[in-house]
Amino acid sequence: MFKIMIVEDDPKIRGIVIENIERWGFECVYVEDFSETFNVFVKHQPHLVLMDINLPSFDGFYWCNKIREVSKVPVIFVSSRNTNMDIVMAINMGGDDFIQKPFSLEVLMAKINAILRRTYSYTDTSSDVVEYNNVFLNLKDSTLIYNEEKVELTKNEFKIIYILMKNNGNVVSRDKIMRSLWEDESFVDDNTLTVNINRLRKKLSDVGLEDFIKTKKGQGYIV
Repeated sequence: MFKIMIVEDDPKIRGIVIENIERWGFECVYVEDFSETFNVFVKHQPHLVLMDINLPSFDGFYWCNKIREVSKVPVIFVSSRNTNMDIVMAINMGGDDFIQKPFSLEVLMAKINAILRRTYSYTDTSSDVVEYNNVFLNLKDSTLIYNEEKVELTKNEFKIIYILMKNNGNVVSRDKIMRSLWEDESFVDDNTLTVNINRLRKKLSDVGLEDFIKTKKGQGYIV
């Protein structure tokens, strides 16, 4: 089932849109605290976003730009703003389509269906990002994002943090991590792993993530 995320601050419009989208058999998620728009996106991993432009605090262009840092998911802008500049801005910020308010629900659903068909017919719908405790790991470019700061990771550092975040809450043994790195044709012995862990911790500490990776003595590591 496709999941549609609604970013619309008018409750009446939002309710009508949700009702129609659900009638088509899609699942809906929507934003209530608009400062949490990016976190809602990462948590729910929608297949398409309907994005109003005029929003509290940050506008829809800002949030589309944030989403584009971690995902190519289609974004349809929905707005009462209708100047050529707004439409150009919407497309330049990574939008896939622009619908002017007031709009026809039939046209809205036709556009949603067309974009979903075009986007997902031949592509893998798996996520481009892993999230844990507001730490985002971008699988597309091997970077980590925390508090809007981006951390560049080496191949080994990325593999280590990926396996720890995918297993969050569980201890991952040093042997399991080393086997994961060996699969990638990088020979890693016990000492090399320690060096990589220490470098990774330093990078995380530099952006305020002290003790994100914890050592369980005699067992391994955990986030």
